Amino acid sequence: MHRVLLLTAALAMITTPAAAQDSPESQRVRAVLEQTPLIDGHNDLPWQVEERWHGDARQLDVTQDLSRLDPPMHTDIARLRAGGVGGQFWSVYVPASLGGPDAAAKVLQQIDIVHELVRRHPDVFELAYTADDIERIHREGRIASLIGMEGGNALNNSLSVLRSFQALGVRYITLTHSDNLDWVDSATDEPEHDGLTPFGVAVVREMNRLGMLVDLSHVSEATMNDALDATRAPVIFSHSSARALNNHPRNVPDAVLRRLSENGGVVMVTFVPGFISQELRDWSLARTEELQRSRRSTGGPDMDVVSTAQEEADLAAWEATHPRPEPTLNQVADHIEHVRDVAGIDHVGIGGDFDGIPSTIPGIDSVADYPALLEELARRGWTDADLAKLAGGNVLRVMRRVEAVAAEQAGEPANFASISELDGSPR
Repeated sequence: MHRVLLLTAALAMITTPAAAQDSPESQRVRAVLEQTPLIDGHNDLPWQVEERWHGDARQLDVTQDLSRLDPPMHTDIARLRAGGVGGQFWSVYVPASLGGPDAAAKVLQQIDIVHELVRRHPDVFELAYTADDIERIHREGRIASLIGMEGGNALNNSLSVLRSFQALGVRYITLTHSDNLDWVDSATDEPEHDGLTPFGVAVVREMNRLGMLVDLSHVSEATMNDALDATRAPVIFSHSSARALNNHPRNVPDAVLRRLSENGGVVMVTFVPGFISQELRDWSLARTEELQRSRRSTGGPDMDVVSTAQEEADLAAWEATHPRPEPTLNQVADHIEHVRDVAGIDHVGIGGDFDGIPSTIPGIDSVADYPALLEELARRGWTDADLAKLAGGNVLRVMRRVEAVAAEQAGEPANFASISELDGSPR
């Protein structure tokens, strides 16, 4: 009874306008989220603690309305409840500029932040390690908290370090972030390895053995394909969208989406405005060109000091005649439907990237707004079964298969090979 009351109270908060709450779509979404945990693939709350309060978790009060901060945050308990969130992958992120022990230390700090968040609010959160954990915690009316590590630079080219992070609760690793590593190519760097090196393949295989999700957001297309060739288990994209609708290198091309059907993995569609709207991406590129033109006019691109005032004036004049395109919630739904149409309904999920993005899309401004997205899909004809798969059913299936693959390899020894052994380069 306690669990039912908690769920009912939380789900009653889902859509604030009374008319929306009474709509058939809203009623359907509430019913779906009562039975199926909505699992979000990526939230950068721990990094917010690092950036705002130098890692001091005592300064984070998720019982307050954190939208009132400057700049506002996208996540707090009330909005997680309003959004019907049943499972949250908390991202422990490190900038690509950090490497080795410094990167590892930042990851460890953020793992500690997640543990502290759960310790302080046991009535709301519980750490989850398996699909069964998520479902049990959701039935109890709480939010399953999982840890995803964004950026393999914290591994310091060590499979032993990888195993240590897994032991601390990390359940997925995004192989790299914005820059290439010694063993893997990023989507936003110049190709260096043509995908994964032999050591990179070993990282994927060791993650399979340990029951960790291989996350291919941020990696190059060649890396996506190499990882799909190497893995023995389904993969995820924790926060990516469809390249066919927005030609951003961070998005997933159709050829990879088609391979995902065979692999069994899932793309958790993100809400980053520049990944959703091609018009906004084109506008941003043109704005950058205008900035570069302004800098050249003040003395050339090699100058150490440029006229900030002139740059601002030039950009303001340009923006006055080139207004910023506004992405829409409907465009997010379009990306979700494209992934479904190409990969299949079993291969799409949700990965908001809240608290890791400087701007949001109107109508889906925080973790409170997931139901609005599901309601839009319901209006488009999605069945309750389809909505349940998108919300969390597909991720639960992937996790169970990853866990099964690990169980099948339970007798295999840990891999202690070094990057110099596998790649033939001194590290």
